[in-house]
Amino acid sequence: MSVAENLAEIKSRISAACERGGRSDSVELIAVSKTWPVDHIQLAVDAGQQILGENKLQEGQEKIPAMSPNLEWHYIGGLQKNKVRKVFGLFHVIHSIDSLKLARYANNVAADMGIRPKVLLQVNIGKEEAKGGFDVNQLVEVFTELLDLKSLSIIGLMCIPPAVSEPEQARHWFTKVRELRDQLEQELNIKLPHLSMGMSGDFEVAIEEGATYVRVGTSIFGNR
Repeated sequence: MSVAENLAEIKSRISAACERGGRSDSVELIAVSKTWPVDHIQLAVDAGQQILGENKLQEGQEKIPAMSPNLEWHYIGGLQKNKVRKVFGLFHVIHSIDSLKLARYANNVAADMGIRPKVLLQVNIGKEEAKGGFDVNQLVEVFTELLDLKSLSIIGLMCIPPAVSEPEQARHWFTKVRELRDQLEQELNIKLPHLSMGMSGDFEVAIEEGATYVRVGTSIFGNR
């Protein structure tokens, strides 16, 4: 199928998952365009897709200036301190603040730039050594410190759950992230409106469990 047809199918599946999950709030699709050239990404834009995601700064530096300024770009890859300033200068939402140390540094950079970027906190929900992110208990302990970082607008949580063979096996990880968000909102009297969770293989389950951003690449653009 074409990129436009793939996109239409994904959007249909998102709507069906929202209905199954009894969702009345919106779910936003991030079309993950990593490794694909501008002309291929443009096919999705021409079909109405306005939110795109990249996981490498260098690709964003090449693509974002070459495409419409009306698009919304999300940075979903690992974020090193030496790239924070450039990422903040290009992307509209950052999904991968994965430690208090990085958050403090990013806050200082944002203050220096005179901006207040929208960020999500990455949670290592499966406690995997190979993945970055806050430990659940640690995040609860340091969240008041994170809220003191006034140059960051913390809008929610992000997770990449452990790999599974069937989408249903990921459900309990997504549930845990949603419950963590709900706990933080209740205990601290704050709003964390976004949950970034779910990719091509499991986004429907993620939506049923509360995802507001789903990150889909292969199912839209094809195999890389």
